[in-house]
Amino acid sequence: MPGSEALQRDAELLFEVVREAGQLALTLLRQQVRRWSKSDGTPVTEADIRVDALLRSKLQARRPAYGWLSEETPDDRQRLACDRMWIADPIDGTRDFIAGGTNWCIAVALIAEGRPTAAAIYRPATEDFYWAIEGKGAHRNGETLATSAGRSLAGARVVGSRNSLALLAAHGIEPVASGSLPLQLRLAQVASGEVDAAVSVGHKNDWDLAAGDLLVAEAGGCAVDVAGKPYIYNREATWQQGMIATGQARRVALTEALRKP
Repeated sequence: MPGSEALQRDAELLFEVVREAGQLALTLLRQQVRRWSKSDGTPVTEADIRVDALLRSKLQARRPAYGWLSEETPDDRQRLACDRMWIADPIDGTRDFIAGGTNWCIAVALIAEGRPTAAAIYRPATEDFYWAIEGKGAHRNGETLATSAGRSLAGARVVGSRNSLALLAAHGIEPVASGSLPLQLRLAQVASGEVDAAVSVGHKNDWDLAAGDLLVAEAGGCAVDVAGKPYIYNREATWQQGMIATGQARRVALTEALRKP
């Protein structure tokens, strides 16, 4: 694990570059950037590619020994030999970006020994900058964040996919409309206490989780897979099995509810 001074320097670099990437994305939002579909049918734009290139060039130029994993860069397995690596989602919420909305963000995490140690989620259209450093809490702009308290699922405000919420329908939860919020911003909502939990079944990509994972943990909660196990990053597989994010006290009840609909 990086020493505290080294981690602080890495975090400051991360925050600086993510802010710069956010300003580039805002500039491109106002332009008619080229867009197309990937092989899996998901949308991508010139903005995704250019933000990815900025993040990678700026971060790896300053930390050439760190590995890299991003939604918009072909996976280089050399990252597996790196002690530290960056995981980036250049634009999480590309569909909303294309529509000119505000529900998109830039999310980057620094990974050491398989776990995030510094993270930033920047929502440029609303100027919300979420950040966390291991052991130093989670923050939005100048505010310290905390997950909500409580153990019971009854009345809990939960955001999630339709399938995930259907599994919890018998437990008295209060579904919260997610609109077009991407996973990283749902995790940010959990960290800030705006919702009590976020759930999603099925495979979730590392770049959709890593930054928000640390944010929730440093806010006093946890983000785990559907079996209740913590995420480990920088593996050969670049995805995790589902997502449960909530305060520590509600973790067991939520995990069991998803297992036993």
